[in-house]
Amino acid sequence: MAILITGGAGYIGAHICVELLHEGYDIVVVDNFSTSNLEGLNRVKYITGKSFKVYNLDITDSDKIRQLFSKESIDSVIHLAGYKSVSESTATPLKYYANNIAGTITLCEVMQEFGVKRLVFSSSATVYAPSNHDGPISEDHPLGAINPYGQTKEIIEGILRNLYLSDQTWSIRILRYFNPVGAHESGQIGENPKGIPNNLMPYIAKVAGGELPVLSVYGSDYPTKDGTGIRDYIHVVDLARGHLHALKAAEASEEIDMFNLGTGRGYSVLEMVEAFERASGRSVPYILAPRRKGDTAICYADVSKAKKKLGWEAKKGINQMCHDAWQWDRRKHGSGSAGTVLLLP
Repeated sequence: MAILITGGAGYIGAHICVELLHEGYDIVVVDNFSTSNLEGLNRVKYITGKSFKVYNLDITDSDKIRQLFSKESIDSVIHLAGYKSVSESTATPLKYYANNIAGTITLCEVMQEFGVKRLVFSSSATVYAPSNHDGPISEDHPLGAINPYGQTKEIIEGILRNLYLSDQTWSIRILRYFNPVGAHESGQIGENPKGIPNNLMPYIAKVAGGELPVLSVYGSDYPTKDGTGIRDYIHVVDLARGHLHALKAAEASEEIDMFNLGTGRGYSVLEMVEAFERASGRSVPYILAPRRKGDTAICYADVSKAKKKLGWEAKKGINQMCHDAWQWDRRKHGSGSAGTVLLLP
């Protein structure tokens, strides 16, 4: 039996593949490669020394998803596939609603048809309503996403809750990510967005490496210590291991539950810039720009529930995050050789 990972060729997905393979799981990866490529999965094979199947298909295609479930013995699903840019979602909301929500419904329908009812879902801290206090956000914080991307995640969470209420043989764990950064310590896999990065860390790395001239810091008048937005940045390997813990919890009991995955501490944009300058030894020039629509001032996690119920907590701090991101940026054009993974149509 294998674990199906949708969106498994992406930044987070590739790191989850590594952790599951190291743990002895068999995996099957699905990706449409719209924002990723096969090279990351070849590097997963190099890191782990293990082979696995990869299907090039879209989760909105019910016929192809059904064919995959007919071919493969799938035991559980880790569902990451979906569009993820806050700024793009505000410009093209219909694209996000059509893909993220419809794709999840299609996936769950096929899972139900084949009796596969264990699911770990990639959600986001953007589902939470903006906070007026400086404290951490717990899982009980009111929901109220303020951008289309977050709204798709919030709607999907509601769909999954109703699915479980209709059939309590499902076992669902919802993981609300805060801000994944960093890279695998090998330097073989990391965040490699196509075009201009949407996320802070790869943008900082490109500026430090001279690929981009300057970092635009969006918002310098927030009610924070230096005026820039504060976020909870979590090392992607810690995040990946959170999925492993959630999967084991889903295997142990049939219920639905949701968990924050973060470090429990917030850093401002300028603090991240300073930390990256220390890690890289390079200057990161920046300019202050107006706030972006859909952004909030402060967002960091209360992670006590994940520690108590999943036995998981983040281990890597901001210096390790920046060091590994820089090493990845310097090494990403070179890799070891372990052959290529099998790409299936």
